[in-house]
Amino acid sequence: MFLLKRTLTSIRHYSTMCSLEDAKKVAAFKAVDEYVKNNYIVGVGSGSTVVYAVERLAERVNKEKLNLVCIPTSFQARQLIIKHKLVLGELEIHPQLDVCIDGADEVDENLTLIKGGGGCLLQEKIVASCAKQLIIIADHTKNSVQLGDKYKKGIPIEVVPISYVPIKNKIETMFGGELVLRMAVAKAGPVVTDNGNFILDWKNFKQTKDWQKINAEIQLIPGVVETGLFIGMAEKAYFGQEDGSVKEQS
Repeated sequence: MFLLKRTLTSIRHYSTMCSLEDAKKVAAFKAVDEYVKNNYIVGVGSGSTVVYAVERLAERVNKEKLNLVCIPTSFQARQLIIKHKLVLGELEIHPQLDVCIDGADEVDENLTLIKGGGGCLLQEKIVASCAKQLIIIADHTKNSVQLGDKYKKGIPIEVVPISYVPIKNKIETMFGGELVLRMAVAKAGPVVTDNGNFILDWKNFKQTKDWQKINAEIQLIPGVVETGLFIGMAEKAYFGQEDGSVKEQS
């Protein structure tokens, strides 16, 4: 009986995981189908949901013979573009993009985003800022009313390494909460971003409607490179649901 219960629990867990992956896939496919057109310069975001977006881009290039150039937001995105034999571009050559498709760690009711759980927030924000449209793809667990409702890992803040302690102290004094230096999993020491910086994760922050003001004040602190708060940048978000449908938010 105990073995049977364990087996049933494992099956239910597997089904849940498959459901989340399916939710990511349907959101990614719909966004690519609706926002990517021939001769587009496309920003390719980072994270697990973007894997499906690149898969769909490759399918459409092969079937429809689309002429696309893809601009990566991270080393991971670059490798995905190369793996799927898409045309790899750079901002030096293509500084203006038609669309950027990216994931998010959390999206609130105003389309304010937390991004950077994978450590790519700086390049993601740069590429998104160069695009006419930023389209977010995610599963239903990333859809919240307020930031912090569901995502508990904190707001990432990329900082110059020598400044992480002063920045930690200043933000905690100014706004409360706790800032934790993100540590690497497979190496000793902190996470180092693609840009050679550290990441502080701001946890237990107070929920607010005025993220614009707080973000601006944090960015003025010497040593802060960028924050994982994306405010007023996203045009639309697609959330894959448990039943296979896609919720759209704009």
